[in-house]
Amino acid sequence: MPEPQQTLVSTDWLAERLGQPGLVIVDASWYLPAQQRDPRQEYLDGHIPGAVFFDLDATSAHDTSLPHMMPTPTAFASAMGKLGIADGAQIVVYDGLGLFSAPRLWWMLRAFGARDVAILDGGLPKWKAEGRPLEDGETLRTPALFNARLDHSVVATMADVEKALAENSAQVLDARPAERFRGEVAEPRPGLRMGHMPGATSVPFGALLDSGRLKPPAELAQALDTLGVDAGKPAITSCGSGVSAAIVTLALVVAGRKPGALYDGSWAEWGQPDGPPVATGT
Repeated sequence: MPEPQQTLVSTDWLAERLGQPGLVIVDASWYLPAQQRDPRQEYLDGHIPGAVFFDLDATSAHDTSLPHMMPTPTAFASAMGKLGIADGAQIVVYDGLGLFSAPRLWWMLRAFGARDVAILDGGLPKWKAEGRPLEDGETLRTPALFNARLDHSVVATMADVEKALAENSAQVLDARPAERFRGEVAEPRPGLRMGHMPGATSVPFGALLDSGRLKPPAELAQALDTLGVDAGKPAITSCGSGVSAAIVTLALVVAGRKPGALYDGSWAEWGQPDGPPVATGT
């Protein structure tokens, strides 16, 4: 995975560059089913000028029952090309919650070789709160060529997670809310067991945010330390379906730590009735 040129950009930074050639703005909004929100319709109703819409569900693998699994490089390249995202483009990603689903696309783009990709700090809520311009309808860019080459080292499988836990070779950081980690509440996806992977560390993504924005680097480092994250140990991030795990991955990068890998199957795979052992409590 390439080193990021810039991880977060401000609304001021983006406002000054609207319409610049080579800059692609992407609305990567996605919401949990319980939120009953339609990200595409919200995009059509009003988005940052020039932004294209990335459909996470449509751009995930379709040969599995698991949600949000990484597509093939060919499929991802095709999707990016249709959005008008070319090799070498400067990409800024945002979402409608401030910081929730945008890190997933940020991670995917970097995993497939994009170098210059950043997240809008504060996302659409901050942009709107500042009274900045919006446009409705769909932005259509000229199709482009995007060459996708997957860095397999940043995508963890169930076998990778089992090995890491058995050998204590990497820490597994679970981004789900703490009550789900402890097995005190049912999972939002029906049929999944409650609890966590034995040996995993609870790192609720909400503890890394402040009003829809990632905490500053020094506060992030302190929060990660408080949650028991070892700064010198490789990490594998996980969550419910591979979306909020990317927030923890982002936090590791911003805090100056190695991001490691993301467990794509996450609890949607591990928590299956016939899955590996599950622990409850702290």
